[in-house]
Amino acid sequence: MEIAERFINYTKFDTQSADESETVPSTSKQLIFAKYLKEELEREGLKDVEMDEMGYIYATLPANTKKDIPTIGFISHYDTALDASGANIKARIVKNYDGGDIQLNENMVSSPKQFPELLEHKGEDLIVTDGTTLLGADDKAGIAEIVQAMCFLRDHPEIEHGDIRVGFNPDEEIGKGAHHFNVEKFGCQWGYTIDGGDLGELEYENFNAAGAKLIFKGVSVHPGFAKGKMVNASRLAVEFAEMLPKDETPETTEGYEGFFHLIAMEGRCEEAKLSYIIRDHDRERFEDRKRFMEKCVEQMNEKYGEGTVVLQMNDQYYNMKEKIDPNMHVIDLVLKAMQDSGVAPKVRAIRGGTDGAQLSFKGLPCPNIFAGGVNFHGPYEFVSIQVMEKAMQVIINICKLTAQYND
Repeated sequence: MEIAERFINYTKFDTQSADESETVPSTSKQLIFAKYLKEELEREGLKDVEMDEMGYIYATLPANTKKDIPTIGFISHYDTALDASGANIKARIVKNYDGGDIQLNENMVSSPKQFPELLEHKGEDLIVTDGTTLLGADDKAGIAEIVQAMCFLRDHPEIEHGDIRVGFNPDEEIGKGAHHFNVEKFGCQWGYTIDGGDLGELEYENFNAAGAKLIFKGVSVHPGFAKGKMVNASRLAVEFAEMLPKDETPETTEGYEGFFHLIAMEGRCEEAKLSYIIRDHDRERFEDRKRFMEKCVEQMNEKYGEGTVVLQMNDQYYNMKEKIDPNMHVIDLVLKAMQDSGVAPKVRAIRGGTDGAQLSFKGLPCPNIFAGGVNFHGPYEFVSIQVMEKAMQVIINICKLTAQYND
């Protein structure tokens, strides 16, 4: 099976996750695809294929040599984002893209005027949507590339490799993909998530992340008789929001600059709620940001009375660079694998997070490699078949180079 056919088969399954769900996985439809994927791995001859009750899949391509080679792993998630529908995806291939507009449907055009990144793929074969759904290259392209690479290694025994583990998980799009990933069972010395964007992307720095919820307690009184009695919780919430730096928000920052991001708000006179995410690449600045928010809450309570503002704050993930820096051979192997595959590396810091960040702090150093998708999470998403093939080659070359690795 060719990689494009494999990927398009995957897109036929609706695997959208759900943010408010308390089940694992967050949607039962993810298990339908997980079962299909498990059976496919078995058909392709991988060993120790296992799917647990939460939909986490583990499998092994056994070593074809008796040499002492580190066991490494490749990981991708199979859920799709909440931003656009993942049901009834109608993927099609635009052969030898000419650099012009792509008519997705009667009313929608994917144009390089709006998406100039299309021009980087002129002459390539692009898989696109029909404009009514996302495509799901995030991250079914990663799964297709991993499976295709394992099949290639299976069929080419002249390429020496050690045990190679693959792992596929649900719920990455809601930040929970690594929560139940069994690193001990996976049994690898290091791994790679195949979940990045366009050709050459390599990421081993990401935000430190926290979430914060604030509850403002007010006193509701008839507005005609409110003087000296009413405490308007909604106004308190606005006052708090104004205390945070106006030039440290997502829309005013880039690169390594962190931010406070107000993601949700609701309010009545008697109670109001604000939800924030806090992000910074630097751990010390990250801790400073959390302390600053706590200080703002203290000032509000000093002004309006203890208990007027209640803060609930929790860390979500940390910058994987802390765990990768002592294991830079993991990065060196990727850089050499890209070079051997004719791919120019684009090393950058993620202004977000990955499963690899959480896995790195669970003891599995795990940087993130490109899968090829562009314009994720919406109907203009596309992936180049040639880029998917390059990602597959990089995976194969990582396995080949690991067999030559000398600690």
